[in-house]
Amino acid sequence: MKRLLAPLTALMMCCTTASFAATCGNTSSGFESWKADFARKAKRAGVKKKGLQALAQAQYATRTIAADRNQKSFKYSLNKFMQVRGADTIVAQGRKRKARNPQFYAALERQYGVPAGVLIAIHGMETGFGNFMGDSSVVSAIATLAYDCRRSEFFVPHAIGALKMVDNGSITVATKGAKHGELGHTQFLPGNALTYGVDATGDGRVDFYNMTDALASTANFLRKKGWKPGRGYQPGEPNFAVIQQWNAATVYQQSIAIMGARIDN
Repeated sequence: MKRLLAPLTALMMCCTTASFAATCGNTSSGFESWKADFARKAKRAGVKKKGLQALAQAQYATRTIAADRNQKSFKYSLNKFMQVRGADTIVAQGRKRKARNPQFYAALERQYGVPAGVLIAIHGMETGFGNFMGDSSVVSAIATLAYDCRRSEFFVPHAIGALKMVDNGSITVATKGAKHGELGHTQFLPGNALTYGVDATGDGRVDFYNMTDALASTANFLRKKGWKPGRGYQPGEPNFAVIQQWNAATVYQQSIAIMGARIDN
């Protein structure tokens, strides 16, 4: 019996070790095999043919990894961060945008409770009001980050979200976004886009590259995260905690609050 148990125990230990082996990687060398394994997980999560095809076409995004390892601006002081990000220009242009289309922003505030200044500040900060929405493949970028060991657990749901967005026609494998896979006017991560996206134009499709859909989706995200209509959003006020849900960097959160108030007043 002991002679039989020894190899059996060894076999069980081998299989257990294999089943819990790391599936992430820090270089491109394991990306293709990871995709094959992730495709099976994605299929179990409900991703269909188009999404799986998009995953198969995804390329290891070296620029995404370089950007992820080199995020310096969030380490700046608040004043330096706002200067580098062009806060004065965002506020000046934001006031003009609000003045040109006050009914649009008023309608969003009536529906979601989020004032124009906050939405405009986010729009300006993220993409310069849609002037640059990124030049990286959303699917490749987000798949690369889901594979990369640094923050794999965080990005895996967003990778699944991106593949489901391919399935429903919201994006394609060719859709361009930021280097971390954020997409559209306000740079939604795909998992959030799938969850909080709003078809504000009524054309039957949530299009984050359409400003109306993107800003309505942003307002919806903030409201679903707990935005309290009519309450303040500066540090220490009720809605500042909701701004913190949009971006984890303290200087970013403070900048949105400051710029939003300047645009609205």
